[in-house]
Order: sequence, then C-alpha cells, then structure tokens
Amino acid sequence: MSNDNKQEAPKGQDLETGLDVVGAEAPAQDKAVAAPPSAQAAAGPKDPTKLRVDKGCSRGLAGWLAQHRLSLAITSYQSGRIYLVGSDKQGRVSFFERIFERAMGVVGNAQRIYLGGLYQLWRFENVLRPNEVIHGQFDKCYVPRNAQTIGDLDIHELGIRKNGKVVFVNTKYSCLAELSQTHSFKAIWKPKFISKLAPEDRCHLNGLAMVDGEPKYVTAVCRSDSVDGWRDRRRDGGVVIDVQTDEVVCEGLSMPHSPRWHNGKLWLLNAGTGYLGWVDFETRSFVPHAFVPGFARGLSMIGNVAAVGLSKPRNQRFEGLQLDDELKKRDADPWCGVQIISLTNGDVMNWIRFEGDISEIFDISFLPNVKHPMMIGLRTPEIRDLITFESEIPQEASTA
Repeated sequence: MSNDNKQEAPKGQDLETGLDVVGAEAPAQDKAVAAPPSAQAAAGPKDPTKLRVDKGCSRGLAGWLAQHRLSLAITSYQSGRIYLVGSDKQGRVSFFERIFERAMGVVGNAQRIYLGGLYQLWRFENVLRPNEVIHGQFDKCYVPRNAQTIGDLDIHELGIRKNGKVVFVNTKYSCLAELSQTHSFKAIWKPKFISKLAPEDRCHLNGLAMVDGEPKYVTAVCRSDSVDGWRDRRRDGGVVIDVQTDEVVCEGLSMPHSPRWHNGKLWLLNAGTGYLGWVDFETRSFVPHAFVPGFARGLSMIGNVAAVGLSKPRNQRFEGLQLDDELKKRDADPWCGVQIISLTNGDVMNWIRFEGDISEIFDISFLPNVKHPMMIGLRTPEIRDLITFESEIPQEASTA
C-alpha cells in the first residue's frame, strides 16, 4: 500500500541507518539530511557505523531519475557502503545506504544485485512483486540471500554470464574467476604475460566488459609479471585486453578502469588522465570524450548517458599523474561522487557529491525500472523479521 504522507524515517526505527533524502529545490551542499556533525576525519580506520557522510546532488537529478524510472547502486570500499539512489514521491533524491565491508564491484537490475566485499561475494534478491511496495514507499526491497566466502582476493568488477554464473576480476591473482563449490575461486582466464597464478597483484587487473553475456575485455594498469609491479607503470603502461583472443587492443593508458561495451563502442575510464572515452581499435588508442574532475573509477551506461564514479586522488599511489595537471589547468578540485554525462556531447547532465568521511567511489550500476529501492542490511532486526516464501503446497479449500 502506498503512503502519500511519507515522512523521513523516524529515529530509533530499523531504517535509521538506511534512508536519507535530498530535496530537489535546494542547493546540494546545503541539503544533506540527517548527517550528524563531526570533526575532521581522524587518521586511521573508523567505526564504519559512525562515519559522517554528507550528500548533495544537482537540482534536476530527482526528476531525471523519476522520468526515466532509474536508480543507481554506488559502492565505496573506503567507507564500506553501498548506496541505492532513487527518487521518492515528494520529488526528492532518496539515498538508501547499507554497510558491507570493502564494498567494491556491483552489478544489478530490477530483480538482483551482486556485490563484491572484503572476503565474500553477495547476492541480493528483490522480494517484492510488481506494483508492491514496502514501508509505504519502496518499490524494490533487495534482501541478502547468499554470501559465498572467497577470501580476500581484492575482488574488483563483476559480470553475469548468459548462463547465469558470476564472473569477477580477481585482482590479487591477476585473473578472471568464477565461484567454486569447494575452493575460493575457479580461475577461467589470465593474461598471457602473467606466468603463473600467484597472490601478488602483478599487473593490477581491475575492469571487466561483458559482451553478449560473456567476458570480452579487461583493463590492467600494466603488463608487469612481478609482484606489485604495476605501481611503477601507472602513467602510461595501461592496456585493454581482448579476453577471447588475448590481443592487446589498446595501450599507452594511465590507470585504465571500468571498460564497458555500449552502443557499438568500447568505452572506458583513463583514470590517470581524468577522461571518459572510447577505444579506436584501428590505432589501438584511447579517444577522449569528456573530462571528469577526479580519479575516475566505476562506469555504468544506459541509453545515451554514462554514470561515472569520481574519487579524490590518494597520496603516493595516485600522485604524479596527468590528472593533477588537468585539474590545475581547470582550477578545479577533485570530487568524490558521480557525474551523469551525455554520450553525445560530453556535457554533465546531473551529479551527486559526497563529502565528509568519504573520499572514494569504486563502482556504479544503473538499476532500470527501479524508482525507490531499499536494501536489507545485517545490523537491524529487519534481517530476522522480514520473511517471505514460495510454496508448492496446494491450498486447501475452505470448509466454512
């Protein structure tokens, strides 16, 4: 049943750690709701339940999401968060967050979401039927139904094969992998320049593009075959590899991430330079399309738009890249957030910005035909109390 008089989730209820809304009528940086005050982030790890995260967005975002019946799943491994971003009946952007340690690769749709974490791969299922809502407002309710323990593989991006199996980038072992019934993973492919499977993160394999339900392209920071060798090749050692032919189809990149096949082109983020662009297969080169103010990582595309994740560059690992010069040239500071960019002209159509105890985004997935989603977390009574079932038992006729 819908609720036309919905208010913000009351404090002390199950939703208090989940729901946040941003009014479409106000400047974004001034409208983060229910964000507790906090001093500057202290050095060292924090209790993930006590992080302060301020959220803001462009004025048109709520209307754009509602018009196209879209939501976004956004992960931040640094803060251990997954955000489901949709729109509510009051014309506001809805942020629903849950805590999953080291939340990284995410891929999803209206029925199912997969999420890579610190040492598990999670599967969430929507338990609502069409036109059904929960708590008087949410049209999708994603419940964790499976968490397979795989160990700390530094799992990066995910894909779903046409046979339904999940394939993921196993960055620690420099390979693509699937789940195994017995072991931590089943290796299904590695670059030809990697001589053996070893827990050494040799080339920093990180991104995965699926084509017709099969893994097709991957990105790597370099072609190193020695432990942690990628750190010395960040500026121009990046490559895109065709998984099916083992051919390098693009090279000379700077920390490439998030390849995606869309509208007949292979798009990716040349993160060390700050550009979204596409691959020219004839010249094996990257063609810039739009500059984004931050370390670009996480890309989802639908129709004629792209959602790009932006992070504030970390010291040492990300410094000394062309991105620094590009930001200075534009007199710009790096963002933590998401920009929704036109694939026609490169203009920023809408945006989300995070401030506070969060500075990095990892991955993004558009959720088509989802307007106002929520997710069941592990830290509230709802995970015990929300029980749904299916049955093959014939219903007995009433004798009354």
